[in-house]
Amino acid sequence: MGLHTQYLESFLRSQFYMLRMDGPLPLPYRHYIAIMKLVKTGENNWSLPELVHAVVLLAHYHALASFVFGSGINPERDPEIANGFRLISVNSFCVCDLANDNNIENASLTSNNFGIVDSLSELEALMERMKRLQEERVDEEASQEEMTTRFEKEKKESLFVVSGDTFHSFPHSDFEDDMIITSDVSRYIEDPGFGYEDFARRGEEHLPTFRAQDYTWENHGFSLVNRLYSDIGHLLDEKFRMVYNLTYNTMATHEDVDTTMLRRALFNYVHCMFGIRYDDYDYGEVNQLLERSLKVYIKTVTCYPERTTKRMYDSYWRQFKHSEKVHVNLLLMEARMQAELLYALRAITRHLT
Repeated sequence: MGLHTQYLESFLRSQFYMLRMDGPLPLPYRHYIAIMKLVKTGENNWSLPELVHAVVLLAHYHALASFVFGSGINPERDPEIANGFRLISVNSFCVCDLANDNNIENASLTSNNFGIVDSLSELEALMERMKRLQEERVDEEASQEEMTTRFEKEKKESLFVVSGDTFHSFPHSDFEDDMIITSDVSRYIEDPGFGYEDFARRGEEHLPTFRAQDYTWENHGFSLVNRLYSDIGHLLDEKFRMVYNLTYNTMATHEDVDTTMLRRALFNYVHCMFGIRYDDYDYGEVNQLLERSLKVYIKTVTCYPERTTKRMYDSYWRQFKHSEKVHVNLLLMEARMQAELLYALRAITRHLT
């Protein structure tokens, strides 16, 4: 996160407030929830402010896990190492290089894993698609019916991106050796099978849709959180806006690039995977801008972060700098947190009414 200092400041302010400042939950409860993350039930007599505080903590640490695993800040098991674990390297650099201020910005340019020519053409093709979409926006605007159809198509396809331990978008041999063997934490888990499940079963004709306009963060979630857990709404809102608008107007070696379209596609695709739809967004852009390997990465990081591998990280946008891919992970993290909050806060609102 230190690669994006403006965001880091906002992140640390909100995390410090959740864990250390005045709030409905006692300090030990906060840290217990943060450590466990997968708590399914609490005491039956929790107050609404305590419940909201717990929901915010859970959403925060669920999303943070996506960033940690997605950025390679996790150990992979290695039989040649005495304790069985080693730090994952990113493009031949160890993540410890970040702390040591070693230069990893151009690591993707020197990596031998992929051909430079192929990655350059991949970058140019992406920029050409962005340009074409911008022109099509001006020339012709899709109808509401067409945009609804495109969302439903994208939502259904997102259910097939990853299934169980199999990554359907790649040959089995590509990822078989990369699967992370997690450390034994079963002693801390009451239900080992508890985890992410798709919001709908495959094959269902009518998949549920959460219309963002019916319950938005700006108009509904923000006010509820701030009313029951004072000031956290402002800190979260600042963080969401910061990451959504964060840009350096660069794409790999190109400068003065408007990346708004790309950032919005990443954010909205995460929400699409959770069944959240924005009526004013054309989901055809997601299909145009996000290649299959990137969708696999997004689904894995967002829903199954412990399964993320270095090869997945390397497989998309190969010409981009490491800092730019960290920026992607920040967007995925905040989109995932906001999606979880929207569902939880909507349920609390319904309970109140």
